[in-house]
Amino acid sequence: MAISTTTHLNFHGDARAALEFYQAVFGGRLTVVAYGDFGMPKELPDADKVVFGQVTADNGFRIMAYDVPGQAAATAAPAATTRENGMTVTGERFFVSVRGDNAEEVGALWDKLADGAEVIEKYGPSQWAPGFGMLKDRFGVTWILDVAAPYAG
Repeated sequence: MAISTTTHLNFHGDARAALEFYQAVFGGRLTVVAYGDFGMPKELPDADKVVFGQVTADNGFRIMAYDVPGQAAATAAPAATTRENGMTVTGERFFVSVRGDNAEEVGALWDKLADGAEVIEKYGPSQWAPGFGMLKDRFGVTWILDVAAPYAG
């Protein structure tokens, strides 16, 4: 199984601008998916915010980012990572993202990493991937583990 780790940045309303900037600096392909693309009603304030974004370049550069739901750019970030109204809300500026191509093999990594961890979102199928989970390990580092799936939007 091939896996990769990627820095996952968390913004409060400016993820799209940051990703566009990083693409201008490093080149590559920009992917941006808004909350509204995943079913959030378009009239809600966060519908146009980024739920998944990344820049991937042939030279190996890769970065991911999203906008923390319910957080305006001028709003102070919450102090911890929590689940609120079915969404993950965090004050942390980054996660470590581990992506693989097989749900069972990524799940085995999850099981090991979860030892002594605080599980934020249990690993399992999600709307966008065959496997996804989030946890804070015993050292206080927040990890996202997921299975690569092409975006069909």
